[in-house]
Amino acid sequence: MAFARKYPPDVITTAVRQVEAARAAGQRGPVSAVARDLHIDRRLLQDWVSRARAEAAPAAACPTPPRSSNTSDDAVLLPDGLLYCRICQQLMTAAFTCAGLVYDCPPPCRRTPLDAVAVAHTVGQVVLRHAAHLVPALTHPKGTGIAAAHAHRVLTRINAGTHPTDLRITWHPTAGHPRPALVKQLRLARQLATTDPYRAHTIVRDMLIGIDPTTTASDTIHAEAAHYLAHLIHGDAAIRWAEYAHRSLTHLHGPTAPLTLAATHTLATAHRKAGHHQRAYRLYHQLADQLAATAGPDAHQTLAVRATTALVLGDLGHRDAARTLLADTISHHRRAHPGHPATARMAEHLDRMVDQALVHAPNAVDLRRSCMCPPVPR
Repeated sequence: MAFARKYPPDVITTAVRQVEAARAAGQRGPVSAVARDLHIDRRLLQDWVSRARAEAAPAAACPTPPRSSNTSDDAVLLPDGLLYCRICQQLMTAAFTCAGLVYDCPPPCRRTPLDAVAVAHTVGQVVLRHAAHLVPALTHPKGTGIAAAHAHRVLTRINAGTHPTDLRITWHPTAGHPRPALVKQLRLARQLATTDPYRAHTIVRDMLIGIDPTTTASDTIHAEAAHYLAHLIHGDAAIRWAEYAHRSLTHLHGPTAPLTLAATHTLATAHRKAGHHQRAYRLYHQLADQLAATAGPDAHQTLAVRATTALVLGDLGHRDAARTLLADTISHHRRAHPGHPATARMAEHLDRMVDQALVHAPNAVDLRRSCMCPPVPR
């Protein structure tokens, strides 16, 4: 078989890395095996490996990095096929360098390698936090290295960012069972919501460490924590967690369950605060229809959502339709819930909408009279 005379640098680098990885795994004849797999002349590959070692020789004098006191963490690697580069989306493999054992991905990606021990430690912490019952108690307390070795039992994919703690984790669908410790944490966060909101936010945020809201499978406790966290933050982050909560609770409980309806309201509110009025309008309109079917068309929560829908409709520029919908909602609310304080708040919103319309159309005839509702009883 004829071999190519020239090879690009990325092919050379990949071949050398495969030889080093095969040697680190204890494979016999790594040069011959890799040369056979890649259809490269064995002597040429041996020359590449020798040159790479010669170039790395000056760095051999670098000091050995300090080892962790937990030797089991140093010796462990993540299960094969679990760690991927978030930049190039390729599978990352372990390799020995002067700096120690690292995770790296093949060319043409030129990312900085990640410390393998630090990555295993981070993943082990996540596994122990969320699924410690699946890790065998070979030591006391359970080590993060042992937990990382069992990561494949609860995780399906890890996307690595620029540092060992920047990991996006996808959980296995069967791993989504409520854990007593997490349930207690969520209950504590809700109790602290009014007295210590900062601590409540910290507790819920820590519960979701390592959870990627875009890829994680449906999970009851994670969905409820994400739903609660979306109330405490704003912007794109609030939308991501609210979408995960809504998607998970819809899958787990159905679209009309109380938890799902609450998550729909949270997602709509997150979009509205972010200025995504069209998306918010569709969600509020959908929520109002679902509440009308479950709680009844004259229920307070149904009419309250319809009033909010009218306000979002006004934000979209459909002011006439918004005033009509809000006036009609106020009339229904007054008849169904006489004396309820929400009626007065709705009327205040309607007055502001009418005032804004008069500013833009001062010559409009009987605009205020057409939107006038009977006075609210005191």
